[in-house]
Amino acid sequence: MEIVQLSDIHVGSQFREETFQKVIDEINSLKPDVVVITGDLTNEGLIEQYEKCKKLISQIDVEKKIVISGNHDYRNTGYLLFKKYFPIRAENKLGDDTILVTIGSARPDRDEGEVGHHQNLWLERTLKKYDDKLKIVAMHHHLISIPDTGSDRLTVIDAGDVLRTILDSNVSLVLCGHKHRPWIWDFNTLSIANAGTASSERVRGFFENSYNIVNVQNGTFRVDLKIVGGTRTPLRDIVKNYAQSAE
Repeated sequence: MEIVQLSDIHVGSQFREETFQKVIDEINSLKPDVVVITGDLTNEGLIEQYEKCKKLISQIDVEKKIVISGNHDYRNTGYLLFKKYFPIRAENKLGDDTILVTIGSARPDRDEGEVGHHQNLWLERTLKKYDDKLKIVAMHHHLISIPDTGSDRLTVIDAGDVLRTILDSNVSLVLCGHKHRPWIWDFNTLSIANAGTASSERVRGFFENSYNIVNVQNGTFRVDLKIVGGTRTPLRDIVKNYAQSAE
């Protein structure tokens, strides 16, 4: 099974429409089983941006699409529009052996993320129902800071509580967006994969527009970085090569 993770599309003032059209074409050629969009579909949360984004995403020829809100989507009371254009499905069974659970970390007119006590309790109860499956959690904000992204003040402010729940529930993979910086952290039984921006002008450093492809097979997974219009590389190789170049 293959899962495409798109993030930080930013339809609006930062949007590279031609680049996103390439993303659509590549995904349709790849024919994944699922597309997960981890937030910031719009740049200002305005209705015309939601309408345009909805039309673009409808061109992705994938039966199962899972969409999560980001902090930019919640601007200008955009959280009301998000519910209209992209109804939330929090529990998503993928095949016979994988469950993907989404949690909302965006809050109106705030850039930092928060999961909250009640949602964290819900997450714990929900994950316990699927102890026989590979567990994936998807959210917008990053749980752990990423190199070359400055201050960590925009991470999830209750990240410690969420991480405890995720580790206690034997989650194997967390998918995040927000920082426009591809990266993966491996912590024993847990990996946290951060996607870059699929189509925003605000790419970081030497990185290009990109998205992640998650291959799930026999209870294990691999996360690849796909440059839009370019190469596909294991995300762990990006981290390894970065560490080597820093020496």
